[in-house]
Amino acid sequence: MTEVAIAGIGLHRFGRSEGMGAAEQGAVALRGALKDAGIAWRDVHMAYGGASPDSGNADAVISEMGLTSVPFINVWNGCATGGSALNCAYNAIRSGEADIAVAVGFDKHPSGAFNAKPGDWGLEDWYGEAGMMLTTQFFAMKIQRYMALHGISEDCLARVAEKAFYHGSLNPQAWRQQALSAADIAQSAMVSHPLRKYMFCSPSEGGAALVLCSAKKARELGVSKPVWIKAAVVRSRHYGSFEVFSPGLAAEDGEAPTVTAARAAYEKACLGPEDMDVLQLQDTESGAEIMHMAENGFCEHGEQESLIREGATRIDGRLPINTDGGCLANGEPIGASGLRQVYEICLQLRGDAGRRQVSGEPKTGYTHVYGAPGVSGVNIFQR
Repeated sequence: MTEVAIAGIGLHRFGRSEGMGAAEQGAVALRGALKDAGIAWRDVHMAYGGASPDSGNADAVISEMGLTSVPFINVWNGCATGGSALNCAYNAIRSGEADIAVAVGFDKHPSGAFNAKPGDWGLEDWYGEAGMMLTTQFFAMKIQRYMALHGISEDCLARVAEKAFYHGSLNPQAWRQQALSAADIAQSAMVSHPLRKYMFCSPSEGGAALVLCSAKKARELGVSKPVWIKAAVVRSRHYGSFEVFSPGLAAEDGEAPTVTAARAAYEKACLGPEDMDVLQLQDTESGAEIMHMAENGFCEHGEQESLIREGATRIDGRLPINTDGGCLANGEPIGASGLRQVYEICLQLRGDAGRRQVSGEPKTGYTHVYGAPGVSGVNIFQR
């Protein structure tokens, strides 16, 4: 199996782009990634793209890029769509099916909460009538339970959001670029206890794209700063996992899909959590980042309180997380979000992250996405 490099990266700014369609934003990101790799659209052998039902089929981007007969596979895996598209492109290169593949994601969501329908997820109407299809309520219930089990405070939730908005203030591509204090966040309107207004991400718009290639092709193209994919893993939920859109709970908890995905990724990469220099973790809301720190192996359950309080997860800390502001500062266009994470890791490993660059010349990076109804994607990178 050949090694796989990321040769090019591209991004269309997240937030709101009035008068611009989702596929157009994806095309901007894709053109940026192709230019970064020094290739043309006609050079691409395989393409995988993700977009939510709000934005239609991802292969609509072909109309923007040109009709070259490239094999294009639509990918949809909830908030794990971007990670899943990357996984497909990675495996196409690894298997020898292609020398150059792209992963692209984009979306254009209306304002307000995501409006999932129970029947689309194999659930009865009562589930929605009880309010559980509203993810703000589900995640609030999940973090309430976690806080009670592991001694996490509401102040910790506010500090996660404070860090996210500070990082976003350093990111010219972020949607939310105004830093907020923990006090401001803690005093904002309560949405679903204990989660407040500024502890949630918002549905947004944007696009992200990556060009992947084999080691041989990277040499031929003269890629100056390749970022190598050491592992790309996607896992679904176990029986007993406490996941969004689950109609009931088992008597005993099962492992979260993130735990399984992380374990498999570390094994494939022959690396461990202690080897990671810069991280991107799914932060749909503040509590998600806290739980995912432990599920991905970066601390024990309950240790997050002290780590976050001491600033370990900030850009200048020993465990920098979501250096671009994460979902909290960027919003979440579902198809693009997981690829945005990889875009940021590539900037960090290349040393091109500007004001938010992690010090010490980071050599390894880690991304993690989590999507309904319980899918996790984990990737490990090395320069």
